[in-house]
Amino acid sequence: MIKRITLKEIANELNVSISAVSKSLKDSPEIGAETRKKIKAFAKAHNYRPNNIALSLKNRKTKTIGVIIPEIVHHFFSIVINSIEKYAAKNGYNVIIAVSNESFEKEVLNMETLANGHIDGFIMSIAKESLMKQDFHHIKESIDLGIPVVLFDRVIHDLNCDKVIVNDKEAAKLATQNLIDDNRKNILLITSEDYISVGKLRTEGYLEALKDNNIIPDSDLIIKVSDKESSHTEMNSLESELENILKNKTVDAILGVNEIYAASALKVLRKNKVSVPKEIAIISFTDGVISRYSSPSLSTISQHGELIGTKAAELLIDKLTGKSNSSDFKTEIIKCTLIKRESS
Repeated sequence: MIKRITLKEIANELNVSISAVSKSLKDSPEIGAETRKKIKAFAKAHNYRPNNIALSLKNRKTKTIGVIIPEIVHHFFSIVINSIEKYAAKNGYNVIIAVSNESFEKEVLNMETLANGHIDGFIMSIAKESLMKQDFHHIKESIDLGIPVVLFDRVIHDLNCDKVIVNDKEAAKLATQNLIDDNRKNILLITSEDYISVGKLRTEGYLEALKDNNIIPDSDLIIKVSDKESSHTEMNSLESELENILKNKTVDAILGVNEIYAASALKVLRKNKVSVPKEIAIISFTDGVISRYSSPSLSTISQHGELIGTKAAELLIDKLTGKSNSSDFKTEIIKCTLIKRESS
């Protein structure tokens, strides 16, 4: 049997991106003519045959859904997956899960691999690297072929597909307002870089709450955690930056856009013998195990992952079974809830 070369192998051999290979094989004008010619010639010489979404999904119904998430250890994604699986099973569908580990390349390969396993459609949350690159050709390809895709949490609004999100901006505004109502005026925000949509929206909500209360934002009280290094290195950098801020600025509250950031802040405060919530209050997003069982327990914005998972599965299965029009796309918004605990 002749071994088939993959998109990744072609990209590695020619020192180009997977995206460039994929677009060249579709004769996209986005790629220069010479590069396209070279890639197509190499692919033909090495027996490349498309084994992606078009061949694997177009005319097959297997009662199997492919779910792609950025990370498996995150409590939020675990809850969403569990709800997807329950709803799918109830409706006679199986679920296969893949993890992108926040990698664009892994996300592309995951879609191809799942397609080869003969799945009927995708539910996914986009990897950070895909958001940073702004390259969604692999998702658009599926959509253009009429293959149902449902995006959740991290979404791209320009893609014509169903989406399930939470009211990130309003939820962050609610949390910030709650801290302000408790007479906290110097609120430190720990957020992600702006290319991650949920972090950007939560930052906007925080800033809007400050404006509504005539509090002038202090850029020194906004930490944007870099995603260019390993998670361990990022957390060490965050903790060092936070310690430095505490030495030089007045802080009476912290809002973290996820519970890992908030837990890191709590660790630094305890190390520096800062009383929580007496001196500094904390609220975070993601009502997970860390929030509930930390000491003190963390007040959180619950995103209701179980509702997100159920709604995402419902939207996809409705498309697969013809209950909803294939050209009708919905954006479902799940409302967040503030859960007050010991940290605020």
